Amino acid sequence: MFAGMNTGVAPSLAPHHMALIPPERLAEIQKEYFAEFSHLATNPEAVEVKDRRFSGKAWHSSWSKMIAATYLLNSKHLLALAKAVDADEKTKTKILFTTEQMIDALSPSNFIATNPEVLENIISSQGQSIQNGIVNLLGDLKKGKVSQTDESAFEVGKNIATTSGQVVFRNDLFELIQYTPLTETVYERPYLMVPPCINKYYILDLQPDNSVVRYMVEQGHTVFLVSWKNPDASMSKVTWDDYVGDGVIKAIEVVKDIGGTDQINVLGFCVGGTLTSTALAVLAARKKNYVASLTLLTTLLDFSDSGILDVFIDEGMVKLREGTIGGEGGQFGMMSGLDLGNTFSFLRPNDLVWNYVVENYLKGNSPPPFDLLYWNGDSTNLPGPMYCWYLRHTYLQNELIKPGKLTVCGEKVDLGKITVPAYIYASHDDHIVPWKSAYESTHVLKGKNRFVLGASGHIAGVINPPAKNKRHYFENNKLAKTADEWLAAAKDIKGSWWPNYATWLEEFGGKKVKASKTFGNARYKKLEAAPGKYVKEKISTAAQ
Repeated sequence: MFAGMNTGVAPSLAPHHMALIPPERLAEIQKEYFAEFSHLATNPEAVEVKDRRFSGKAWHSSWSKMIAATYLLNSKHLLALAKAVDADEKTKTKILFTTEQMIDALSPSNFIATNPEVLENIISSQGQSIQNGIVNLLGDLKKGKVSQTDESAFEVGKNIATTSGQVVFRNDLFELIQYTPLTETVYERPYLMVPPCINKYYILDLQPDNSVVRYMVEQGHTVFLVSWKNPDASMSKVTWDDYVGDGVIKAIEVVKDIGGTDQINVLGFCVGGTLTSTALAVLAARKKNYVASLTLLTTLLDFSDSGILDVFIDEGMVKLREGTIGGEGGQFGMMSGLDLGNTFSFLRPNDLVWNYVVENYLKGNSPPPFDLLYWNGDSTNLPGPMYCWYLRHTYLQNELIKPGKLTVCGEKVDLGKITVPAYIYASHDDHIVPWKSAYESTHVLKGKNRFVLGASGHIAGVINPPAKNKRHYFENNKLAKTADEWLAAAKDIKGSWWPNYATWLEEFGGKKVKASKTFGNARYKKLEAAPGKYVKEKISTAAQ
């Protein structure tokens, strides 16, 4: 996951790559190109441009349509050349990714001289749009990122991350939030949520009408949540073991203590799910049966196919990171949250980079407020040793699924010893955790597993509240050998997957008891109101 390295758009099809294209396929691509270019040049009135970058009225003139159409034609055939390269899969993926980056960067919409909408704005505003764009650009240069939303419109704890609760535990890694009950009775077993440590927790608590936290509280669960600290220089030696032991396992122990129960229910999201699964394997090795059920949202355990992120990760890149921030030779440091965020944005450059370059800088507009994009830009650092361990032992060497290969917190890790019932959710269009890779967790975990596939991507698929009645999901209670076989027999159900999950979780909540009006207990007392202080730390204050 997250390479944090150069995502430049250098030309992808250098001569030595062209030589790797079979001659007959190269001839075929060239023939197709010249035929289509000839048709375009001799029939300009028949040109149709179906691309939202060129959908504005200003692009409807013959000249602008021809510019856009020629660009799209060239793009199509550059991609065909990239796909035709005869090489191993990883090399082909790298060539294709770099070609796509180059194509997206060179769109005529990204340049003043070839974007008629930008030229119209300059004329109609008498140059004010360009002046505004320069101001926006200078502001973003100070931030080190392209602004995607009006950040002044949001304040954590004021109009985002507002679900009522109290911080009941804090250590150097995380704060534990206990949320206020919204029902007269609650399930006796507490419910712990472990979000990813690469972003702030409030993706699970954006606004009241799309908050996973609030929804689970409304279902009668006593909800606890891990709010990870935004690492600073003092955490440069923190390891994966620390996140598992002093993080997830400690959170489980505290929640169990406060709840006064032998077991709790646990949810892990993305890398939070990978950490949680590792923690449960450690507990299993210690014969500690603390968890009644496990929920994994868009989580990788088997990293055989990590999708587009595999482009960034190889032995050389990991070795470089280990030698600069991972502790090798005594060199400890931080993986910059800004670098991570920018890398993720370039996985979808048209939506998350060039769209804003055009709107903010060339047209001089200010981005509108959007809670999801505010969260997306609220970056967090990662300690170098933790980050490097994660890259090497999961993405590069895929050792988490090899029983006994890894030792974490002094215990040999065997995910096969996790035998609790598991609800495994994936998103169909997820570019970070491919859904078929997430499905492999049904083979890795040995309990009674349920797999559900939602629509949309890594975040939008998860944050899909029932009240909006958007999207759909696939359900098939009978697991299959392969993901494709499972999907072929699955039901397509309209709406949110949240009620499906809430119904599944009921079985593991235990009996209903009167909701407590107190937070924490004699050992763990409330410290301050939610959302606490860790979530408010910015990378500018988390000095590297």
